[in-house]
Amino acid sequence: MKFTPKILPDLIKAVSGIIEKNAEEVTALDQAIGDGDHVTNLQRGIAALEKQSSELSELEWAPAIKKIGMTLLSTMGGASGSLFGTLFISMSQGVGDKIVIDQKGFADVFSQGVEAVKKRGKADAGEKTMLDVLIPVADRMKGDVDSAVEYSELLKNICQTAEQGMESTRDMLATKGRASYMQEKSIGHIDAGARTSQLMICAIVIVLNEM
Repeated sequence: MKFTPKILPDLIKAVSGIIEKNAEEVTALDQAIGDGDHVTNLQRGIAALEKQSSELSELEWAPAIKKIGMTLLSTMGGASGSLFGTLFISMSQGVGDKIVIDQKGFADVFSQGVEAVKKRGKADAGEKTMLDVLIPVADRMKGDVDSAVEYSELLKNICQTAEQGMESTRDMLATKGRASYMQEKSIGHIDAGARTSQLMICAIVIVLNEM
């Protein structure tokens, strides 16, 4: 499958819907070990993208992805805004002048974006953050693409990997962000950023699977 930015409005709409549907659950997760404002910040960024969705669909990939990153950076605020902004801005740099993106192209630029998030957040897998979803998803996607896994199976694997990564944060000790102040009390709670990352990834997978 090959994609152009024409798909962006559908993806943004799906992400908005899934976060809205699960907002109360995620807020409860965040209130348990965080600031409790993760969903509010995320929805503010998504709302800004919804207003730009038609414009984004008319751009080429690099400027479209960069605009997404800059918008999230300027509207979300906080650590999440910085990290999501970094993810997309770095991805835009990896896209180059590609007009269409296939599975391999996206796997490559997504991996680049995740590496940038690791550096920006000075974090890695196993520290109870959204990276516990993003890193395994990037690795699984790259591995499946390199192994020429069938498209529908690749999408299924992406969502399953995201769910497993999210669930893995439950038994982790938080070492980053406000959750780290909870020390051992952070164990037993799913990380809110990991949950929203998983929700958004699986929502995108559903849209792509229907195309």
